[in-house]
Amino acid sequence: MKKLILTLGALALAATTATAQDVIRMGTEGAYPPFNFINDANELEGFEIDLGNELCARANLNCEWIVNDWDTIIPNLVAGNYDTIIAGMSITDARREVISFTQEYKMPDPSLYAALEGTDPSVIENGVIAAQSNTIQAGHVAETGADLLEFPTPDETISAVRSGEADAVLADGDFLRTIVGEAADLEFIGDPVFVGGGVGMGLRQSDTELRETFDALISEMKADGSLNEMLIKWFGEETPTF
Repeated sequence: MKKLILTLGALALAATTATAQDVIRMGTEGAYPPFNFINDANELEGFEIDLGNELCARANLNCEWIVNDWDTIIPNLVAGNYDTIIAGMSITDARREVISFTQEYKMPDPSLYAALEGTDPSVIENGVIAAQSNTIQAGHVAETGADLLEFPTPDETISAVRSGEADAVLADGDFLRTIVGEAADLEFIGDPVFVGGGVGMGLRQSDTELRETFDALISEMKADGSLNEMLIKWFGEETPTF
């Protein structure tokens, strides 16, 4: 049975080469449903948890899951505190300068604006827009005429809209669809925004062999249809598949 490690603060500093131990420490955020989240039983759940466990099973590796705040998820990978990032991370050129990525395991999804019902869509251009810090959405808002209000977690961006601190939020459509679909007070406004590439697994640039291992397994799952089954399970029948 795979070991689950939930670490919300400081991470263990000792780090050795994962492949030498046949142990892979999988870093995730645990706060971004349906990609990854902590359920009512205080266990990690989501699309990427299913995917990561399956990849490790196929590679005969022991997965250890480590939960880390989004703002420090790349620095802690580079520092050796875990071996992969599997956390809804879009593949971008800027991130490639620091880490490497596998091929995408989820196709790009448009980002969407959500606001309280009745909000004038003009706030997209001249209002206060909430976004999670260090995301492609925050980068997009910063390039518009709107005022960017950044928060460490995605839940805080929603709270900012509800409290009136922000006029709207910009986030991944896959995240917002569930939130808006279950809320009586929120609605989508404006047009979809296409930023970033597909979602892939992040690794240290030096871990070429490990990246190639996961790349091959992702290709295998695309070919046998199992990746598509996971995508549909977590994102619905309308989600793009491979």
